[in-house]
Formats: sequence, C-alpha cells, structure tokens
Amino acid sequence: MRTVLNVLNFVLGGFLTTLSWLLATVVSIICIFTLPLTRSCWEITKLSLVPFGNEAVHVDELAPESKSRLMNTGGTLLNILWVIFFGWWLCLLHIAAGITQCLTIIGIPVGIANFKIAAIALWPVGRRVVPVEVAQAAREASARRRFQ
Repeated sequence: MRTVLNVLNFVLGGFLTTLSWLLATVVSIICIFTLPLTRSCWEITKLSLVPFGNEAVHVDELAPESKSRLMNTGGTLLNILWVIFFGWWLCLLHIAAGITQCLTIIGIPVGIANFKIAAIALWPVGRRVVPVEVAQAAREASARRRFQ
C-alpha cells in the first residue's frame, strides 16, 4: 500500500515538491553560509519523494545519549536561518500541493502527507528521515525514559 501511495504522491505533485527541495539543497551547497543546512535539506528531500513508510524524527529522540545544549542552540539558530531563506516558500509549496491534492478523493491521503511535510519544512534542522518502525521504536523508548 505504501508503494501505491508513494507513486500517487509522485504523480500528483510530489515530483514538483521534491524538485523544490533539491533546488534548496543545491542553493544551500552553493551559498557557503548555508552549508550546515544541506543535511537537513537532503533529509526532507527524501521524505518529500517517499512520504509513506518514512517519518522525520528529531535526533534527540533517535540518540538521546548524544543530546547537547550547544548543538540544540546551534540547531535553533540554523532553523531561524532556514525559515528566512528556504522554509517559508517550501512550506507554502507543500500547503498548495496539499490543497490541490485534497480536491480529489484519491489524493486526500497524499494531501495530508504534504501538510505534515509543510510543518516540517519550517523547522527541519535536527531531523532525520527514518522508516516508520524506527520512529515508533524511538518514541516508545523516549516515553519509557521519561516515565521511569
């Protein structure tokens, strides 16, 4: 089912959103001061291409032992740069694609996936794209640590 939904996403606008993420990745490589944004940009490019079966998870949930206040502060500053240069237009693109896809009954699941990616597009630094099963296990482990 994931494969069918990913193909449907690609046909109904995922191709354009993925190209936009690739453009943002190339621009972040070309501009030296945005080079630290490239990893996050590439991660979300993968999510835009195949949103079903993958999920964006913050690195603090994946590897809590490597959590660092300095890295979190740097990530916040990079996210602010991200919103200014790339995030706002990528978010609007995903919202527009999601609205367009939701106009048809068959496109509603794909549109909802684009709305989720739109939220991630505003604040992507520090997120990694992992399979849904890995994301679920990371969240369960994080919940166990918090409530023990």
